[in-house]
Amino acid sequence: MIAIPQQPQKMTIEEYLEWELQQDIRYEYVNGEVFAMTGGTIPHNDVALNFYTALYPHLRSRGCRVNVSDVKVQVSPTGTYYYPDVIVSCDAQDLNARKFIQKPKLIAEVLSPGIRAKDRGEKFINYLKMPSLKEYILIDSEEISVERYCRGEGRMWLYYPYTVGDMVTLSSIEFEFPIEVVYEGVVFETEE
Repeated sequence: MIAIPQQPQKMTIEEYLEWELQQDIRYEYVNGEVFAMTGGTIPHNDVALNFYTALYPHLRSRGCRVNVSDVKVQVSPTGTYYYPDVIVSCDAQDLNARKFIQKPKLIAEVLSPGIRAKDRGEKFINYLKMPSLKEYILIDSEEISVERYCRGEGRMWLYYPYTVGDMVTLSSIEFEFPIEVVYEGVVFETEE
């Protein structure tokens, strides 16, 4: 999804959480400012849903939850809330959450031309500061490419790129799948 800045009016977290419930669209919150979430492309949506569909049966049997697009994550209790494309939590507190996820184990963002820089920049930096996060996944919607960042020792993050024919391993949830599963039915621009 693409975030578009709103008016420069600042809000507290409490004001944002109450105000957003009354809005017709979703808004991300970063340090007092709100950003409207606009619609993505069909390939973006297809990739996110394919990834969610692959994870769902595996995670439900393990007592974890997986959500897609419309669930926000509290990146920081003092200032940042995002709507990841796919979010996984196995934390007991999050299993009954009603407003937002606080302790994600895995977050995935689907890359599209308009949001690629934000997902690789601002969101990447903020997500990696979350102590509960074990893996950050970037899935390209324009070509077959998945990037996995996996928490290592201390502040180290390990990078794993995947492309056509690869098996994608998600160690945080003990799951492996062929990369093609994520791209099933996705029409790339060159195929139109």
